[in-house]
Amino acid sequence: MLSALDHVQLAAPPGSEDDLRAYYVDALDMEEIPKPPVLAARGGCWFQAGTVQLHLGIEQDFRPAKKAHPGLRVTAIEAYAARLRAHGAKVTRDDDLPGHKRFCSEDPVGNRLEFLQPSAG
Repeated sequence: MLSALDHVQLAAPPGSEDDLRAYYVDALDMEEIPKPPVLAARGGCWFQAGTVQLHLGIEQDFRPAKKAHPGLRVTAIEAYAARLRAHGAKVTRDDDLPGHKRFCSEDPVGNRLEFLQPSAG
C-alpha cells in the first residue's frame, strides 16, 4: 500500500552540479542534503524543502524532461514567480487547470518544473 511520495528524480548532464546547486538552493530556496557515499560517487545532487525532495542524477546521454515534470505546490505563488525571475529563470503562466494558479519554469539543464497553488474560494 502506498503511503507517501518519497522523492522525484530528474536527470542532469555530467558536470552540472554547481549550476543545479545555484538554482535549487538559491532560486528555489531548497537545502542540499547529503547523498549516501556510495551514491555520491555517481555525481548529482539531492535537495529538500520541508517534506519535498528532488534528486538530480547524472545521466551520460542526458536529455531534459520537457513534458514529464514534478508538480510543486507553493504558497504566495506570485512572490515565488518573482523570486524565480529575479534569479534569471523564465516563468510561463498557465491558467488551464481549474481551481489553481500555476506556472512552469525550467532548471538550468532544461528540466520542466510546474509550480501551483490552489485558488482561494
